[in-house]
Amino acid sequence: MAPRSAQGLLVVGDVVTDIVARHRTPPVPGTDTAAAIRTVPGGAGANAACWAARWGGADVRLLGRVGADSAAWHEAALTRAGVRPRLVVDPRAPTGTVICLVDEGAGAERTFLTDSGAALRLSPADWSPELLDGVAWLHLSGYLFFAGPSRAAAGAALASARARGVPVSVDPASAGFLGELGVERFLAAAEGVTVLLPSRDEAVLLTGLPDASDAAVALSRRFPVVAVTSGAEGAVVARGGELVGRVAAVPARVRDTTGAGDAFTGALLASRLAGAGLLEAVTEGCRAGGEAVQRIGGRPA
Repeated sequence: MAPRSAQGLLVVGDVVTDIVARHRTPPVPGTDTAAAIRTVPGGAGANAACWAARWGGADVRLLGRVGADSAAWHEAALTRAGVRPRLVVDPRAPTGTVICLVDEGAGAERTFLTDSGAALRLSPADWSPELLDGVAWLHLSGYLFFAGPSRAAAGAALASARARGVPVSVDPASAGFLGELGVERFLAAAEGVTVLLPSRDEAVLLTGLPDASDAAVALSRRFPVVAVTSGAEGAVVARGGELVGRVAAVPARVRDTTGAGDAFTGALLASRLAGAGLLEAVTEGCRAGGEAVQRIGGRPA
């Protein structure tokens, strides 16, 4: 079991550079579309770590893989956010890049164009069980499961955590990539995870059930705790095959939905480590999600 003195949260996941393009009219092929464009640090794993620190996490750590092109920039950004980064510099691949197209005329919904670069080249050689020293919770970004090397790294981390009695959470990360990988392959790779944090689309894909509550209950028969986020509809929580409750979303002026799920994850985990009950932690997650959608990019201020 993890030592009682352990308080750390270790996130293993993706660190990428986000290019956020906010446009008011739909892009028109063959010509220009006016947009406000910013380059900001991102990545689901890195974002979740930053939000956990923002929500009071006293010892938040991150393991990820980046290219030499922007390693120093990402390390500095994470450190400023209160995260202790351990970034493996890939000798060949550049840092992953995501182009986030944010349609301000459609509720600030976003579309991602993703080049994972070095992020999914994280490998078992980058993992060491000693990374869990002082750690009370391990979180794995679902993006790790979508490529062979990083899926093996996630498996090694999960096995180490289970051997030490450290609980593990996973957010499935992307319905699109999840569909390409295959539901059964993902579920097999995530076997032994304590807490699953899917979006509604991901939960529906994983179960084939159209209702978020039904999907949460079904998934909680395989994973002990499941919290399914549904944007403006808040979140539903299930444990051990039963619906525990629903938590309302926080009203917000939506500017960019990028990173809202990462904010939910980070705040929920920080709250649980601070001793909050399950529904209280999910409520904090919804609060963080409401804060995130009012900002540009996926990180807290």
